Amino acid sequence: MTQPPGSTVIDLVALMDRLRSPGGCPWDARQTHASLVEYLIEESYEAADAIGSGDRAGLREELGDVLLQVVFHARIAQEDADEPWTIDDVAQGIIDKLIRRHPHVFAEQSVGSEAELEASWHALKAQEKGRTSVTDGIPSALPALLYAGKVLNRTVAFADELGPSGQYEAALGAMAGVLDETDLGNLLLAIVGIARDQGWDAEAALRAAVRGRMDAVRALEAVAARPGDDGGRREPGDD
Repeated sequence: MTQPPGSTVIDLVALMDRLRSPGGCPWDARQTHASLVEYLIEESYEAADAIGSGDRAGLREELGDVLLQVVFHARIAQEDADEPWTIDDVAQGIIDKLIRRHPHVFAEQSVGSEAELEASWHALKAQEKGRTSVTDGIPSALPALLYAGKVLNRTVAFADELGPSGQYEAALGAMAGVLDETDLGNLLLAIVGIARDQGWDAEAALRAAVRGRMDAVRALEAVAARPGDDGGRREPGDD
């Protein structure tokens, strides 16, 4: 009889239980959430590399390593004396979240365009987490380029109020000969090289610029949140 998808995850949970239990593996038994952080990050990046290289067999293996980290952390949490939770709590939590954030699927709520769907998703997420800024919840530990992309995507509605940066015209000029992503990558590499020659840290510089944009957005949000002053802003669901 064919087992339903996900059945072997139970076997993985049982295996981890054996590794963490007396008579199991001493290395596995002494690990903590903190000690495993580097592995969680490393395995995630290795999975991303497999996707980028089109290595499907490698991706299958790397996703297994990521899944191991999820099961490992859940097993450690299960042992907590004050607030234990299990892999089932993890799974139930994401099930509940997906149902809440897909009312157009599970609650027969109509959604128009894909942009409206994304706006609805972010609005529900902000409401759930009690967030007061569109920039809340973006992990600051992301690599600077990914961090910048996330912040720019979240703050696009403020583009007109913020205006172009002081280097906008220079950036447009540098982009004049860029025809595709290969050219873009080479341009970014050249900028990093120039920064290195100047003794500058390109990663830190970009991260500081992103934080500056976040501060500016939060200042605008604070003005818009004052009683009787909506700043003329319309949020998703205003209509």
